[in-house]
Amino acid sequence: MISTEMPSVLKAIAIDDEPIALEVIKNLSSEVAGIQLVACFARTKEALVYLQQEGVDLIFLDIKMPGLSGIDFLKSLPNPPMVIFSTAYSEHAVQSFELDAIDYLLKPFSFPRFLKACNKAFEHSQLRHQQTAAVQKPAPVIFIKSGYELIKVALDDLLYAESVGNYVQFVLTSGLVRSRLTMVEAEALLPAPAFVRVHRSFLVSSSRIRKLDKRNVWLEEQPIPVGSMYRSMLEKMILTNPITPSSP
Repeated sequence: MISTEMPSVLKAIAIDDEPIALEVIKNLSSEVAGIQLVACFARTKEALVYLQQEGVDLIFLDIKMPGLSGIDFLKSLPNPPMVIFSTAYSEHAVQSFELDAIDYLLKPFSFPRFLKACNKAFEHSQLRHQQTAAVQKPAPVIFIKSGYELIKVALDDLLYAESVGNYVQFVLTSGLVRSRLTMVEAEALLPAPAFVRVHRSFLVSSSRIRKLDKRNVWLEEQPIPVGSMYRSMLEKMILTNPITPSSP
């Protein structure tokens, strides 16, 4: 998801085949304000499946991994997030920076060194969002690929997007459009904060939100389920950014 505002929290995952190393990153991350470690993986294959459904801002990535190495894993990502390598080997440092890694942590690393790497990620994220804000203008329409067609969709008419099997279904005030996309791709297609993720399978129009209860967010009379991992973010967005109702 692309935003023109600097995120207050960077969502991160850690990938390392050593349980102790994952525990170290988990403990250190909990001490850094602004880093939310949402998942840990011992295999790159498991992490890849997760990233096909969920977007993250930062990956703490080991290099020496069984099967697909950390470097090959990073090369396989079409639009990789920021990466901080964590490894016991120094010989891959040059190659990691050629891949635009934020930092390269040599195990065992201290909390001050870990914090320095995180601060680099914050600075990089801030610069990237400032550059995006300078060139990005709100787009009143998007084009969605459906089969062999590119369909023009007015964002004001889009209520929500739902993952249905191998497709994403875009529900409009006047119908629907189905496209063979992942939710991560749909999230990147729809501008934030006009559209917000509320569930693994749902993105909704912020301006259409009428209320939030224990289980659902309501778009007028339409209930949309809210996932537990998205609730606090959604509540914070609603409370800090009053929603302007869309035009009928």
